[in-house]
Amino acid sequence: MKPINVGLLGIGTVGGGTFEVLARNQEEITRRAGRGIVIKMVADKDVERARQVVGSAATVTADAYEVVNNPDIDIVVELIGGTSIAYKLVLQAIEKCKHVVTANKALLATHGNEIFAAAHQRGVMVAFEAAVAGGIPIIKALREGLTANRIEWIAGIINGTSNFILSEMRAKGSSFDTVLKEAQRLGYAEADPTFDIEGVDAAHKLAIIAAISFGIPMRFNDAYTEGITKLTAADIRYAEELGYRIKLLGITKRTAKGFELRVHPTLIPARRLIANVEGVMNAILVCGDAVGQTMYYGPGAGAYPTASAVIADLVDVTRMHTADSAHRVPHLAFQPDQLSSVPILPIEEVETSYYLRMRVHDKPGVLAEITRVLADGGISIDAMVQKEPSAGEEQVDIIMLTHLAIEKNVNAAMSTIEKLPVVVGKITRIRMEQLGA
Repeated sequence: MKPINVGLLGIGTVGGGTFEVLARNQEEITRRAGRGIVIKMVADKDVERARQVVGSAATVTADAYEVVNNPDIDIVVELIGGTSIAYKLVLQAIEKCKHVVTANKALLATHGNEIFAAAHQRGVMVAFEAAVAGGIPIIKALREGLTANRIEWIAGIINGTSNFILSEMRAKGSSFDTVLKEAQRLGYAEADPTFDIEGVDAAHKLAIIAAISFGIPMRFNDAYTEGITKLTAADIRYAEELGYRIKLLGITKRTAKGFELRVHPTLIPARRLIANVEGVMNAILVCGDAVGQTMYYGPGAGAYPTASAVIADLVDVTRMHTADSAHRVPHLAFQPDQLSSVPILPIEEVETSYYLRMRVHDKPGVLAEITRVLADGGISIDAMVQKEPSAGEEQVDIIMLTHLAIEKNVNAAMSTIEKLPVVVGKITRIRMEQLGA
């Protein structure tokens, strides 16, 4: 049978890994796909470097449109990244009735609704396993493996850079700035790490996960996003003393009022498996009504793990290449005309528990004043620790863990407490999740 011809846009780290793994495992992949999968064209600005990678196995060009418009190319693999030229190329590929495989989470989170609508109209597939959690097959699990379930919630460590930083801060007691520099030295963090440390990268991935899990359009702009830049070694240490660890989590939940979609540092019990995921690894907890909790763990980035996901998509598209479009798995797991319009809850309406750390004057009656404000806001305390003052100091840290509370009530209580004469500076607030069954 005639091989499937692939056009590869971008042959950097992931593109090079994809080319290498596809060539190395060609026999196994062909046996699984039922026909050969061959990269026939490669587009990259650095033509000489691209030629060094592919040799004479593929035609190399600096013009990506030459690949997209070539009638002999069946599948376009987009590994350029970004949301500008990649967006135009993907839409052009779809217009030319070519299937698309992409690892571009930012593109899908911001333009996915338009891209999937265009693909549906043209009867082509857009596959994106590599866009979320690298080599972990979470998209496949959510779209197909858990399709019998009503997904209740998902919580995931879906950014390896932030997880590495938090792991090192906990292990070494170092400051955020110190560990960030180490992450950059090791190549885990970019020179400009903003997307990683501010939670934007995780929010892109969470928007995709939520869309597939709940059958909603991409809602990246509605996601609450908070990064790890303000976390201190003290808070990580206090959390540890209380039996918790702090992780940057992407959380999406089904509630009676709507769906939650939020990325932020989170205290989770140290006994949970996900709390013990360290370094650059990713892990995703999924709770379905039938299966209960399942967890998916593995490398969330890197040349070969991401290539594994890209090639898995190539195999899937090859298998379904001749199938009627109505009989394929929908892009977002649910039929396009069955997507839900349930709203995303603003963060002020979210109900969770909280870690509150405040600096206060060490004098009688302080606790009574603070707890009275919390009680007036309907916020009950689950646990509390008052640290001993250092020699010669007249101020101490108080750490409180609350029961479930609505965020807007916690915000109002914090504002009132910060105005008390006995309180020094701002309160540190970190959300908490138990992630129980």
